[in-house]
Amino acid sequence: MTPEFKGFLLLSVVKMLVVFGVVLVSVALLTLLERKLSAWIQNRIGPNRAGPGGLLQPAADGLKNMLKEEVMPAKANPVLFTMAPAMAFIPAMLLSGVIPFAAPWAINFDFTVPLLGRFVHQGLMPMIVADLPVGFLFVLAISSVGVYGIVIAGWSSNNKYSMLGGLRASAQMVSYELAMGLSLIPVLLLSGNVSFTTIIAEQQTGMWYVLPLFLSFFVFLVSGFAETNRLPFDMPEAESELVAGYHAEYSAMKFSMFFIAEYAGMITIAAMTVTLFFGGWDIPFTAWDNTGGSFVIVAATGLAFVSKTFFFLVLFMWVRWTLPRFRYDQVMALGWKFMIELATVYIVVMALAIHVVERVLGLTNPWMIGASYTALNVVLAYLVFVVLDRGLIISGSVPRRPAAGVVEEG
Repeated sequence: MTPEFKGFLLLSVVKMLVVFGVVLVSVALLTLLERKLSAWIQNRIGPNRAGPGGLLQPAADGLKNMLKEEVMPAKANPVLFTMAPAMAFIPAMLLSGVIPFAAPWAINFDFTVPLLGRFVHQGLMPMIVADLPVGFLFVLAISSVGVYGIVIAGWSSNNKYSMLGGLRASAQMVSYELAMGLSLIPVLLLSGNVSFTTIIAEQQTGMWYVLPLFLSFFVFLVSGFAETNRLPFDMPEAESELVAGYHAEYSAMKFSMFFIAEYAGMITIAAMTVTLFFGGWDIPFTAWDNTGGSFVIVAATGLAFVSKTFFFLVLFMWVRWTLPRFRYDQVMALGWKFMIELATVYIVVMALAIHVVERVLGLTNPWMIGASYTALNVVLAYLVFVVLDRGLIISGSVPRRPAAGVVEEG
């Protein structure tokens, strides 16, 4: 094992511990933030007993769940019932390790540790645990695996409500995973790569993709809500219909692991939205941060990334406590009758636009190209949200109203 590889391995372990530790702490704080935000929206008092201002409420909840008795139904499958929370938790945690969270850091060291040998690293260190060349393809693949934990939890509980929640989760994942994957193809067409690092670099030289690919951003964000089972897409655990859904029979830390996975999934979707459409860790209207280097640059870009991600996390919570839950048939209708078709047509339109703008017209300036696509997306957004929709497309299984003057028989 070479000293350079040992240095790379050491930095990878440190980054892994830091990132996963930050995610776990963030999950605990996000539960407190959501309870405070929901109390503010509903004009009531939130957690305020544990610690000053309720700041120790996540610690109190964690201690409570660790000390509670774990209950297992008599006729549940003990092996799968125990494995299911981990099967939902592990994929959610893995995804946080493939998203860059700051500009590369120039680190140089050369030291020797007794019994371990020499460790060497020279040059820039990417601020990402694993800089995979497959990028968002890996995220889409692993995020779809997490639903197995939910389905197995519902089946192994030997509970009809839990089973229905697991079935709903699998149907919802299939419906919106397709739309999410299709929404990212225009990103691939513009960037020419699926690597997160390359996508960020392409946005740094031109315009953030949220404007030239606005409809992709819209489809991706809505699909992200559905993928994380957040309101108004919380069909797998709709308490008014399924008691608690797939985790109805779980208690103590097994119950908590499902919620840790949900909030970790929220962080992943928010971070992916920032990376794919808002320039990642890029600071707008500046160029000094593009190549990375000093600790100051790393800290500034990391703060920019965290700020953007935090905005979308608050948006997730705001939507949950503002919109009512959809009916199940409306959720399926939105996915299969609107989102998938919209994403598919948008791929064709953007492919033609890229050919015309970059090949026929021969534009080379990144800002001119971005402005052209932005103008096209303004027109498309008007057609989709004003002309075509008007609240009439997504109706689920509600029967059509008879025309004026027509009397229905029976």
